[in-house]
Amino acid sequence: MPRILVAMSGGVDSSTVAALLVENGFDVVGCSMQLWDQSRNDSEPGQGRCCSLDDVYDARRVAEQLGIRFYVLNLQDAFQKSVVEPFVRDYIHGRTPSPCVRCNTFLKFNRLIQFAHSIGAEKVATGHYARITHSGEEFELRKGSDAAKDQSYFLFELTQRQLAKIVFPLGNKNKAETRRIAETRNIATARKPDSQEICFVPDGDYAGFIERHAAELLDCEEWERAAAVLSPGRIQSTSGRALGEHRGSARYTVGQRKGLGLSSSSPLYVVSTDAQSNTVVVGTGEQLLCSSFTVQESHWISGRIPGEAVRCRVKIRSRHEEAEAVVSRLPNRRCRVEFGQPQRSVTPGQAAVFYDGDKVLGGGWIAQQNV
Repeated sequence: MPRILVAMSGGVDSSTVAALLVENGFDVVGCSMQLWDQSRNDSEPGQGRCCSLDDVYDARRVAEQLGIRFYVLNLQDAFQKSVVEPFVRDYIHGRTPSPCVRCNTFLKFNRLIQFAHSIGAEKVATGHYARITHSGEEFELRKGSDAAKDQSYFLFELTQRQLAKIVFPLGNKNKAETRRIAETRNIATARKPDSQEICFVPDGDYAGFIERHAAELLDCEEWERAAAVLSPGRIQSTSGRALGEHRGSARYTVGQRKGLGLSSSSPLYVVSTDAQSNTVVVGTGEQLLCSSFTVQESHWISGRIPGEAVRCRVKIRSRHEEAEAVVSRLPNRRCRVEFGQPQRSVTPGQAAVFYDGDKVLGGGWIAQQNV
C-alpha cells in the first residue's frame, strides 16, 4: 500500500484519521507542526490549545499506540511571518483577520505536501471535515457531510495541485461518529475536547496579545500605529455625533454590541472602525446591513477566473448562513459581491467564500463595503 502522511494535531479527529488509515493497510507516517511557543503568551508553556507542546505530546502518544513513525516539524519562524504578523497588522489597520485560513494556505498544506514528498509519501491526510471529488480531471472541494462541523470555509484557497495530494477521511462522517470510532479503538485522545481558540491566543484576548507582542513583531512605524489604536478614542454615530470614548479601536469589530459602555433606548452595534483616526462608529441593527462589498486576493479553486458574473451563495464568516449573491470580476484579483438581500455585519479582513450547492468555487478577502 502507498505511504501517506497524516497531519496529527493531537486531537481526536486527526488521531482517528491515522487509526483508520493504518487499519486500511496504508504505510502511515504521522507528523505534527510546532507553530508557536506558548510560553511567549505569559502563561505556562503548553497551556494553549492546538499545536501546543501538550498537543504534540498527545500526537506522539497516539503514533506510538498505532506503531507508526512520527515527526515534528518546527515551523515557528514561517508561522510567525505568514500568520501571526499579518494577524497583528490586520488588527492595527482596522481589519478582523481569519488566521486559520492563512495557516491552511501557507503552512498546513504547502509545507506538509513538501515534507510528504521528501519522505516518499504520495498523499497528505488531515482531520478536516470536508470532501474532495472529481469532475473529469478537475478536483473539487466540497462541504463535509456534517453541516455542524463543515470546515470547507477555511480551505477556500486550496489549489488544484494541492487537492490532488490531499485526503480528508472524515469528510463523510459526523463528530459523534468520529468519537465512537476513537473510543472503540481506545485511542488516547478519544475524549479530548475540541480546540476552540486561535492557537496562539489561547485566552481569546486579541488586543492583549497585540499589546504584548507588537514591539517584537512590528517595525517602529507599525508599532506606533499599534499603540495608537490600542489607546482611547472617540465613539461616534453614523452621522458623526460624539457618543463617548472607547478603549482603543483595535478592540472592536463590526457587529459587536457588548463592551461599548453606551446608554441607548435601542441596541447599538459597531458599524465600522477607522484605524487612521482611531474612531469607532456605532449604529442600529439596520445600519449593519450591507448590500454589496469588494473582495481582494480572490481565488478560484478550478484555476479558471470566470469571465462573466457568477450567481452563487456567499458565506462572509465561518458561522454565517450563506446568502444568494452575484460575484463579478474586477481588475487586480478583486471581485464585487452583490447580495440579493442585504446581510448583517460584513467585516473587512474576513474571508468571503463562494459556494455552488456544497461545492466551494473559491473566495477572497473582504476589503470594504460599497456605497
